[in-house]
Amino acid sequence: MNNLNLPWLVKMAWRDSRRNRSRLFLFISSIILGIAALVAIFSFGHNLRRDIDQQAMSLIGADVTISSNRPVSPELQPLLDSLGDLRSEERSFASMVFFPRSQGTRLVQVRALQGGYPYYGKLETTPAEAGTSFQNGQQALVDKTVMLQFGAKVGDTLWVGNLSFEIAGILNKAPGQTGISATVAPAVYVPLRFLAQTGLDQKGSRINYRYYYKYNREVDLKALANKLEPRLEKELVNLETADSERENLGRSFEDLTSFLALVGFIALLLGSIGVASAIHVYMREKLPSIAILRCMGVSGRQAFLIYVIQILGIGLVGSVLGAALGTAVQLLLPQVLQDLLPVEVTVAVSWLAVGQGVLIGLVISLLFALLPLVSIRNISPLNTLRLSYENTSLLKDPLKWLVYALILLFIFGFTYLQTRQLKDSFYFTLGVLVAFLVLVGIAWTLMWLVRRFFPTSWSYLWRQGLSNLFRPNNQTLILIISIGLGTAFICTLYFVQSILLNRITLSASENQPNMVLFDIQPAQREAVTRLTRAQGLPVIQQVPIVTMRVEEINGLTAEKVLADTTLEVSIRAFQREMRVTFRDSLTSSEKITQGTWRGKVAAPDDTVFVSLDQSYAERLKVEVGDTIIFNVQGALIPTVVGSLRKVDWNRIQTNFLVVFPTGVLEEAPQFHVLITRVPTAQASAAFQQKVVRQFPNISIIDLELILSVMDELLEKIGFVIRFMGAFSIMTGVVVLISSVLISKYQRMRESVLLRTMGASRKQIYAITALEYFFLGALAAGTGIVLSLAGSWALARFSFETEFSPQLLPVLVLFGLISTLTVVIGLFNSRGVVNRSPLEVLRAEA
Repeated sequence: MNNLNLPWLVKMAWRDSRRNRSRLFLFISSIILGIAALVAIFSFGHNLRRDIDQQAMSLIGADVTISSNRPVSPELQPLLDSLGDLRSEERSFASMVFFPRSQGTRLVQVRALQGGYPYYGKLETTPAEAGTSFQNGQQALVDKTVMLQFGAKVGDTLWVGNLSFEIAGILNKAPGQTGISATVAPAVYVPLRFLAQTGLDQKGSRINYRYYYKYNREVDLKALANKLEPRLEKELVNLETADSERENLGRSFEDLTSFLALVGFIALLLGSIGVASAIHVYMREKLPSIAILRCMGVSGRQAFLIYVIQILGIGLVGSVLGAALGTAVQLLLPQVLQDLLPVEVTVAVSWLAVGQGVLIGLVISLLFALLPLVSIRNISPLNTLRLSYENTSLLKDPLKWLVYALILLFIFGFTYLQTRQLKDSFYFTLGVLVAFLVLVGIAWTLMWLVRRFFPTSWSYLWRQGLSNLFRPNNQTLILIISIGLGTAFICTLYFVQSILLNRITLSASENQPNMVLFDIQPAQREAVTRLTRAQGLPVIQQVPIVTMRVEEINGLTAEKVLADTTLEVSIRAFQREMRVTFRDSLTSSEKITQGTWRGKVAAPDDTVFVSLDQSYAERLKVEVGDTIIFNVQGALIPTVVGSLRKVDWNRIQTNFLVVFPTGVLEEAPQFHVLITRVPTAQASAAFQQKVVRQFPNISIIDLELILSVMDELLEKIGFVIRFMGAFSIMTGVVVLISSVLISKYQRMRESVLLRTMGASRKQIYAITALEYFFLGALAAGTGIVLSLAGSWALARFSFETEFSPQLLPVLVLFGLISTLTVVIGLFNSRGVVNRSPLEVLRAEA
């Protein structure tokens, strides 16, 4: 048998598996849920990309869309008028609307429309004809969420600025609209020809201008976009086509599916650890068979390949089952994610995703099974006599180093394929490695502590259950790793969601403002202040805001950046319309990190030193002492970067990327923002009604409403994450069940020996319960501790907020895992307790 003789190896693998197929399947069942999660995500991603490709035209509703946050120049207007065969125009802005019947007010996105837009898809309304007929009169379409909030009906009156509109229909869906966007920024459509009469289209108003075009002939839209973009970029105007929208959406949702795939991949890694442990135990039990084969002349290499073939065979079965389950699960994903998606996702079997899942299952089964399998090569025929399993160390068997390296390389490679970022892939792989090493270290430390400080004074049952944690064939290490990682992952998801919610709910505390009034014109400033104080409300902050853009950075203009692609400055730096303020002092949310703050310009000829947010300065590639020229409504203001600030953007107050000193912008076109706090919902409604009636151009952000919307948003996103995270915790449970079931075969002889020596059923149950309670408690406790440490680090260094975990859910999870471990352990003991010792030994022989 010097050659491999593959047919003989396959036949031997088949024969050897006859009495162990159920156990082999149990071993590999740990990866089924992980494969199911990946196949479900891959299938969903493939279907989503296909539907985005097919529905891209209806997402933007036109062949070409041109947008700008300011009126287009007279020089550009002839070019826009020459495009398309059908044209529509839209102006959108945030504004308050007033419902007279319910006396309710709400901040909405007003969209003043003219023309036949959308050309692809439609405005879905109730009644259906309202989507087009509203433009024939002084009528409006109102988003269904707003209609429900204020109990409005078709035919009611709605005030937008100084003009009332009849509600012609309920807006159910618009091109590109998602459930989340409708909740955060509900839309109200009105005819464009009535916009001037509302009084909201005035100097200083923040209005977005959009032009929609449709061609009735065949046009190369990509070539058209390439031709127009250089001219449009100079005018700071954006152009979108169905192709660009398809690319942008595909990229965005590719990030979503990549993230969810990584969540599923963690479940697969958990299952793989269970595979490695199960095969390790399986190989221990196969030691006599392998030694006999060696006596008969089988080489170590052939013995190794026999069991590799077994694992690949059962791995293929498990991967196919996981792929089938994942194909079924992907039917649910469009429903789970429907509020986040701009397209209707059709469900279809993706054979590419199935193939990917099966291949990944085979690779990961083999990789993690190799860890215990490589030691087979070193088993000698003498093992038939001494029956010992000498687990070779890493130093004696370099092949084990290769296996570990391949596992890390596989994790890195899979992560890179999802993220396309070397840095992120490296950190993810490093995080998995560190978590694994920490759990291994804690497991070994716990076993050493139990052995070193063994409580000899405890009763026999307690000592027997506790000693099983460090005896040969113990399950302490594998349970702490597998269940610990699963527990840590789920707890971390819970803690991160709590951190995000906690950051938002800070605005609800008594010392935080909860209402913002903006678009206050200079002539209205004093009147709005008096009205606020007359309602018994404090004026917490009143800030002037000036709109401007960057004209030049250290001598570089937008034209130079476009002409020289080697420059590090992004063209976006010149395209962004910024809102800045001026003051003579810093606020409590700012801290100077570089340079010196100068809050006043004494003379017109003095140098203007501005302060930049440090992150914004990094994006602009500027430092203290560099020069920036700002364009303020056509007036150029040269400045020098005098300081950089670290800004706490989590604070509920006005924060700015750029702050000017006083003495420069006082005469510039500006509007004001007022921040206050209302004590109750009734006071909020009354104040908003008075403001909207007296100053219809002023918009109001009710932070209590935003808080509830964000809470709903995070709850939906959290549900998506928990939905995928459930695969990890279920995998952890499967690994737990598998590990405990495996330990049944290892503990069988010990339990039989106890029965032979006269131990009662009650005593064996007590010993088993204590052992598995210690195992489950240590596993869950280790995972929770790791999760607390990781979540604290995220809160401290990433979110820069306090970490105050709620321990009750954590204690509940700890109790559930500990109880489940005990229940499974006791269930496995029935086979020993309910039969005679001789019967059990004969069955095992």
